[in-house]
Amino acid sequence: MSNLVASKPAVATRTTQRSGLQRAVRVLRWTVFYVLLSAGAIVMILPLIWMLSASLKEPSQIFSVPIQWVPDPVRWQNYSEALSTAPFGRYFFNSIFIGTCTTTSVLFFSSLAGFGFAKYTFPGRNVLFILILSTLMVPFQVIMVPLYLLMRDFHWLNSYLALIVPGAMSAFGIFLMRQFILTLPDELFDAARIDGSGEFGTFLRLVLPLSKPPLAALAIFTFLDSWNSLLWPLIVVNDDDLRPLSLGLAEFQTRYGTSYHYLMAASVVAVIPVILLFVLLQKQFIQGIVLTGLKS
Repeated sequence: MSNLVASKPAVATRTTQRSGLQRAVRVLRWTVFYVLLSAGAIVMILPLIWMLSASLKEPSQIFSVPIQWVPDPVRWQNYSEALSTAPFGRYFFNSIFIGTCTTTSVLFFSSLAGFGFAKYTFPGRNVLFILILSTLMVPFQVIMVPLYLLMRDFHWLNSYLALIVPGAMSAFGIFLMRQFILTLPDELFDAARIDGSGEFGTFLRLVLPLSKPPLAALAIFTFLDSWNSLLWPLIVVNDDDLRPLSLGLAEFQTRYGTSYHYLMAASVVAVIPVILLFVLLQKQFIQGIVLTGLKS
């Protein structure tokens, strides 16, 4: 009996030591994890910090060694001088207009098609869906020339239609929305139909409000892709008044390639709308990535 009583403190001591060791391993694992994440974040953000710093420097300070991270003196006039050398206001309007129209179209048609593929049964549904997905494997360079000829036959070259219509549908968007809408219970749609809602009314009043997370994720992807598009606008647009910001920056670099303080100032202004879009929609964006694809 005395041996049993004496062994209890020893067992408690071993249990305490084991839990302490597990706690230390857990703390060490999370410490390493956050250190790696922090290092990756620093590597990703350093070019942006250098771009911001260079946009406020004198030309002679930009490539100084060691790097002078804090400009001295700070040249805020770099922004006004850079933006006055080219019609950046028009470029911004074009990019925002094209990106907004393209994103709105992709969100509407992708969610509508995703709703059809997720909740309706019709002959050839799976084959058609696979054909749509197969277009994701086709590089843009393959369809670039036929698409250009099509725009020429429609007399859409050098117009907003040539910049918006080819991107008005997205196979990735259809896939993304279908995967999310599959997770919505069929009972919701049955109840809507019993209440007298039509199919398109069900889509507007039920599917769209419940699909805000994937719609936000798709909006960020689509707007970012449109904002950064360079090759297609370079092919179909000749008028300076129709150039988006990406093409305007490329033209600016061609003219003022050695004026890096002006180029960095214009680049900083160009990334601000995309950063703001992500900041405003980051919660829905993360929810859309997490929730999409839970059901196949």
